[in-house]
Amino acid sequence: MSGTPLWKKALAQPQKVRQALDMVAEKGISRTMAEIKGKVETPQPIGYSAAGKVIGVGDGVSQFAVGDRVAIAGAQCAFHAEVLRVPVNLAVAMPDSVDFAAASTVALGAIALQGIRRAQPTLGETFVVVGLGFLGQLTVQMLRANGIKTIALDPDAGRLAQAVAAGALGLDTQGDADAQVMRLTGGVGADGVIVTAATASDAVISTAFRMCRKKARVVLVGDVGLNIDRNDIYVKELDFLISTSYGPGRYDAHYEEEGLDYPVSQVRWTENRNMAAYLDLLASGGVTLAGFLDSRFAIDEAPAAYAALKGERRPMLTLLDYPGAAAPSHTVNISPRAVARPGVVRLAMVGVGDFATAMHLPLIQFLPQYHLAAVVNRTGNKAVASAKRFGADAAVTDYDAVLADPAIDAVLLCTRHSLHAAQTLAALKAGKHVMVEKPLALNRQELAEIRDFLEQAGDKAPVLMCGFNRRFSPFITPVADGVKGRSNPLIVNYRMNAGHIPGDHWVHGPEGGGRNIGEACHIYDLFTALTGARMKSVRATALDPRTAFYRADDNFVATIAFEDGSVASLTYTALGNTKYPKEKMELYSDGAVWALDDYKTLTVTGRTGGLDGKAAEKGHREELQAFAAAIAAGQQPVPLWQTFQAMEIAFAVEDAIRGQGRDLG
Repeated sequence: MSGTPLWKKALAQPQKVRQALDMVAEKGISRTMAEIKGKVETPQPIGYSAAGKVIGVGDGVSQFAVGDRVAIAGAQCAFHAEVLRVPVNLAVAMPDSVDFAAASTVALGAIALQGIRRAQPTLGETFVVVGLGFLGQLTVQMLRANGIKTIALDPDAGRLAQAVAAGALGLDTQGDADAQVMRLTGGVGADGVIVTAATASDAVISTAFRMCRKKARVVLVGDVGLNIDRNDIYVKELDFLISTSYGPGRYDAHYEEEGLDYPVSQVRWTENRNMAAYLDLLASGGVTLAGFLDSRFAIDEAPAAYAALKGERRPMLTLLDYPGAAAPSHTVNISPRAVARPGVVRLAMVGVGDFATAMHLPLIQFLPQYHLAAVVNRTGNKAVASAKRFGADAAVTDYDAVLADPAIDAVLLCTRHSLHAAQTLAALKAGKHVMVEKPLALNRQELAEIRDFLEQAGDKAPVLMCGFNRRFSPFITPVADGVKGRSNPLIVNYRMNAGHIPGDHWVHGPEGGGRNIGEACHIYDLFTALTGARMKSVRATALDPRTAFYRADDNFVATIAFEDGSVASLTYTALGNTKYPKEKMELYSDGAVWALDDYKTLTVTGRTGGLDGKAAEKGHREELQAFAAAIAAGQQPVPLWQTFQAMEIAFAVEDAIRGQGRDLG
């Protein structure tokens, strides 16, 4: 096997080595190796800039209509593919005079434009552009369009000539670059330098600093070595700025994924407005791509296109052309549909994020109770990759198509939390059995709709199981068995050292519902399973004062009283350290104590028993087995009132936390 040896890769990425060692400590070496192997072997889509015609719009989208010509950007969506699904803020309408080839460079144009905006050049100033690839060439043209005296530097004579043809002054690469800049500026130095080069060398940034006058600014758009010599910047008191991709909004999920715009009065140039401004420059002739769009290949010739990029005379830019759009298919047959064995559950896996591919799919692959009929995901490339990896019959992007397929018995939902209730209800109404990852719902109304349907369906209702796996753990089974014949109530203390998640993570937002509803519900279900009793009251107190860093819904203590007299408490916190075990439980009953340590060790005092394991076993395999058995038996695997109660406790805790303060953040 060729390539960089594994040990060299490890030395270059010590953080990933530490993450792998932490995974081994928690999950064991075999599961860790399987997860790493899966990530390495799963193909990743490439591309981040494209143009085409709209073939469909989502609910609430008013900016675009079918047939519109649009340019799109974003490494998370603008892949090399015939059909793409793009958030509205990463798409812009194309001017009539701009063709698809030119518009397909929109991401690169926005990157170059944002680099200039960071530099804030003013009419009459002198700027140097270092690195004259396509980004550098665009930067030269945009600076010239702004009335900026522009100097260009690149070791490639051909690229330098192109920049000179666009109006730049070229530097002799054989001479002293900073001395030449001083000569061209009358000894003053450059007002600014924009670095669009790509090299591991630190010399580029050092040269950029030396070219500058005092109090000038240097903007890094490219990727260069950053071992900065303090002497290069200190005496001149230079401003060194980083330009982040297309502009404000980039990497902000609220902006990019949820479509929330920044007010133009506050943020004049967002990434979307930069994209539109670039297309306007193309339309007006302020930027010309003459000579840059000659390297074009049909998508069937993609190998030749990539080979050209590796050649000695590689083009600055290569375009991939796709054939005229046909009606898009939402299903790709990976292999001829196999005939499932009698009694086997024909399952559709819906949502193939990290948890589904690391946990559920590897288990399903080897559980004889299941036949993986389909993998469903909103992005087709991920659905296809996961379907191929885990041996599914088909990859699907349309959930409704799965619900209408009579060859599918059940769905396993691993989508974002905000989708769980609606997708669960739709599947139940379609007659599909449902296993849905927690939480079952994000509010009481969603929960009531599911409950009402199941009550009306009665004995004819499909099986519903929420992914409260801990009750099925091999470490919980002996605890549950040990307290079945108890003569007194239980006292349960549970502690979850959950670890901090940044406030802008989706779990905290409307898609996640917060960590109390989204994760602590696991423990409310476990309390219900161990007591077997209805809840009587719920109290909760959160950290106070709470901050944007330490939130209320991931730093609280909840106490639940049950009708049988039992009391259970959960301490849920993000204040701790991930090196400490995540979950611990102590249960007291009839003169005995069961102590659970992170689902790896169970010690029993006052009774016989106990259990040791090498890795955490939280019951995921066992819950899948229970789901299949329940379908075969035609009965619910967990009493529905218990599933609903776990969520009701979560909602009551949420009420208490919200009532304690102004908000959860």
